[in-house]
Amino acid sequence: MRAAVVGGVAYHAGKRGQQSREEDYDRDARIAELEAQQAAQPAPAPAAAPQTDMVEQLQKLAALKDQGILTQAEFDAQKAKLLAGVS
Repeated sequence: MRAAVVGGVAYHAGKRGQQSREEDYDRDARIAELEAQQAAQPAPAPAAAPQTDMVEQLQKLAALKDQGILTQAEFDAQKAKLLAGVS
C-alpha cells in the first residue's frame, strides 16, 4: 500500500513538473512573439507639438519686444536660444 502512495505522489509530482515546464515554454513563446511584433513595428513619428510650441514662444517673445519689455538684443538672444534647442 505504501508503495502505491509513494508511486502516486511521484507520478503527480512528475506530472505537475511537466505542466510547469509546458507553461514556462508557452509563456516564453508568447513573450518572444510580442517582442518580435514590437521590433517589426516602425517607430512612431515625433509629435508636432514641439514645433508649435517653438512658434508660440517666438510669438510671445515678439510681442514682448513690440511692447518694449525686451530690447532687440534680448529678443535676438532668446530667439537664438530657442532655435539652437531645436537643431
